Amino acid sequence: MPLDVVEKGLTAVAPVIILLLVLDRLDIFNLITLRTIGLLVCVGGGVAALSYLANWSFLEGFPIARTAHSRYVAPAIEESLKALPVIYLFATNRVGFKLDSAIAGFAVGAGFSVVENAWYLYLLANSDYAGWLVRGFGTAIMHGGATALFAAASHEMTERQAEGNAAHYRFNALLFLPGLAAAYALHSAFNHFTDHPALAMALTLVLAPLSLFIVFARSERPTHIWIRTDYAVHQLMLEEIRGGHFAETETGKALKAIAGRFHGAAADEVFAYFELKLTLVLRAEEIMLAIQDGKEAELSPQDRDMVDQLGQVERRLGAGVLTAIAPRLGFSRNDLWELERFKAKARRA
Repeated sequence: MPLDVVEKGLTAVAPVIILLLVLDRLDIFNLITLRTIGLLVCVGGGVAALSYLANWSFLEGFPIARTAHSRYVAPAIEESLKALPVIYLFATNRVGFKLDSAIAGFAVGAGFSVVENAWYLYLLANSDYAGWLVRGFGTAIMHGGATALFAAASHEMTERQAEGNAAHYRFNALLFLPGLAAAYALHSAFNHFTDHPALAMALTLVLAPLSLFIVFARSERPTHIWIRTDYAVHQLMLEEIRGGHFAETETGKALKAIAGRFHGAAADEVFAYFELKLTLVLRAEEIMLAIQDGKEAELSPQDRDMVDQLGQVERRLGAGVLTAIAPRLGFSRNDLWELERFKAKARRA
């Protein structure tokens, strides 16, 4: 392969990958592993292939000028497809903070830009080097930034859902429309600068990373308050359970009545399950608070044993009992997300 093609390829791909790694280093909680980021990059690459087919089909099927398509139609197709894997992460409760939401979105956009630029390099290997500077430091960063913007806005819109009872969660596609509109506007605006590519590149290179860093900085304090508040509430709940009076509370009576409807489900084991799950959620919040305060936060063998024990109790109770008692336990989607991150860390350890 000619050396100049290698240089063009690196110019087109390296900037967005380097920025993605920088964003990952800002994640002090290590919420998204490099393996997951790599998977999202690959998903973004697959989305780029689908977008190419969709754009080609649209141009073949409708009488529209390429300039108008580039400015108005392509951004709608591409941002909608890039949004789908991010929406999946939200729907399945795999992102919790704005930070990991934005990193996930940027990873999808980065993968999209890598495949798109690789395809253009294949088609236009002999084109001027300046064009690859624009694609690498402009178009690629725009793709990552637009999807990260979509993810951050979607987190803002779905935050109230995440704080509510997880058992009552209902997916609402309308909550993702504002973020999609913002991503579309950014992408479309960038494509309006085809006559001034250097200006588009400069603005994108400055504004996209700056916007992401501002989002991260502004989300740090609310995140700390959220974890601290949840931690205090869960502490009180655990003290109530361990005080010996939980069975007489409204929640305790409801759990006992539900357990009575299932053959072989003892109320004591349901109570023990609630206590164990609450203890693990507390530990997860305790570790996140310690990390945010710059302290050492290592999992102990007892933490790993409790994670294993929780799995054993869940298998004994069965899916039917767990589904029936979930609304009464009152865990939010945030709580369950914290717990899943803690369990994943325990498994890795």
